[in-house]
Amino acid sequence: MAIFKRPALKAQSRKKREMPQGLWQKCPGCSEVVHEIELAQNQRVCPRCDYHFSQSAKERIENLLDPDSFVERDANLRSVDTLQFQGMATYKDRLKKYQDATGLMDAVLSGYGMIEGYKVAIAVMDFSFLAATMGSVVGERITRTIEYGTANRCAVIIISASGGARMYEGMLSLMQMAKTSGALARHTCERLPYISVLTNPTTAGVMASFASLGDVILAEPKSMIGFAGPRVIKETTHQDLPEGFQTAEFLEEHGLIDLIVHRKKMRAQIIQFLSYFSSTS
Repeated sequence: MAIFKRPALKAQSRKKREMPQGLWQKCPGCSEVVHEIELAQNQRVCPRCDYHFSQSAKERIENLLDPDSFVERDANLRSVDTLQFQGMATYKDRLKKYQDATGLMDAVLSGYGMIEGYKVAIAVMDFSFLAATMGSVVGERITRTIEYGTANRCAVIIISASGGARMYEGMLSLMQMAKTSGALARHTCERLPYISVLTNPTTAGVMASFASLGDVILAEPKSMIGFAGPRVIKETTHQDLPEGFQTAEFLEEHGLIDLIVHRKKMRAQIIQFLSYFSSTS
């Protein structure tokens, strides 16, 4: 028989401490937990292992362009549910959901601005909006950005991140591949520069069109870049794929990418290229 009675623990009466959502992020590269404020101050690059987290289009523009120099264009364009796509949720419902969540009207932010005094036409894709799939609005805004650069005789910069074509728009989505590529061909005929920046991931129809047509093609480290996914390719070809297949490093080694650039050095690198292009024009 016990001399002392064990005190009753009132575990149920204790309030459970809740962690605020979005305050911490677990790094996929090193599994360390990083505070959201620290990530934001470091351009969303892990301070431990340099893993590049996804970055919004607005954040990229703020980090690349001169302060307060960006002017958005074509913000009034809206996607149309031409196919009357039906499923668990309608296409209109999905668009409304992502518009509310991101503050964007579609998966690209486009316009013009200045980088160290150089005027540029710029379009930045945002993966958080329907995986930055390319529909008619995305293709049209990118095409108009290229045409603006051609008309104003300035460089075009497109920062890509995409899961490919937008299935909700069918053939209208696939048509954007030819339209954007055609606009770039006219831009090239005017001997004007186009800098393509590939981020994680850049795949399918976007990679098979404007993303791979840059005079200079840059990529962020360890980005996944390709057309079909590795599993699809392996099942189709029945062959083992090389190590590092469809990474930026693999593609740089094989000549598709010109340079891999750390996000925090991207602005300086682009300025260097713009300086070179302006001296040769």
